[in-house]
Amino acid sequence: MGAGVSWWRAILWLLLAIPAGQMIARFASGEALAMHMYHPSGETSIRLMVIALMAGPVADIFGRNRFTRSWLANRRNLGVAAFAYAVLHLAFYFIDMGTIAAMLDELSLPAIWTGWLSFAAMLAAASISTDASLRRLGRWWKRVQTAVYGAVLLAAVHWALLDRDLGAALIHLAPLLLLWPLRAAILYSKRTTRGLST
Repeated sequence: MGAGVSWWRAILWLLLAIPAGQMIARFASGEALAMHMYHPSGETSIRLMVIALMAGPVADIFGRNRFTRSWLANRRNLGVAAFAYAVLHLAFYFIDMGTIAAMLDELSLPAIWTGWLSFAAMLAAASISTDASLRRLGRWWKRVQTAVYGAVLLAAVHWALLDRDLGAALIHLAPLLLLWPLRAAILYSKRTTRGLST
C-alpha cells in the first residue's frame, strides 16, 4: 500500500469520524440526551450504507473511470463506518433504556426487531471486512456481502415504523431504488446485445 493511499484513507476516516465526535460531545456535555442521538446516529449509518451500495450501480451504468474506481475502492471503508454508526446507535439505545431487560421488553415490537435484524445483517457483512477474512471465505464472500442489501432495507423499515412516516426513510433509499432497476435494465440490454451478436 502506497503512502498516498494511506494518507487518503486516514483523511477519509477522519472525515467519517467527525459526526460521531460531535454526537458523543453533545451527549457527554449534557447538551443532548441519549434519545436525542437516535436519529443522527441511525441516519448517518443509513446514509453511509446507501453511499457504499451506490458505487457498484454507478460504475455499471456510467463505466469504470477514475471517479468510480476510487468510489469502489472505498466501499469497504464506507460500509465499516456505517456499521460503526450502527454500533453507536445501539450504544445510545442501551444508555437510554438503562438495562438489557428493558431492551428485551421492546424486542417484540416490529419497529424494534427490524432494527436488530438490520444490525445483525450489518454485523455479518462487517465481519468479512478484512483481507484475511475475504481470503478465508473465497468466492463465498460476495454472498455474505449481500447482507448489506437486507440491512439497508430493514433499517429503512425500522426508521419508518419508529417515525410512523415512510417519507424520510424513502428519501434516503431513493438513490438505490432508482439505480438498482436502471442497472438491471442496462445489464440486461448488454447481455441481449451480446447474445444477438454471437
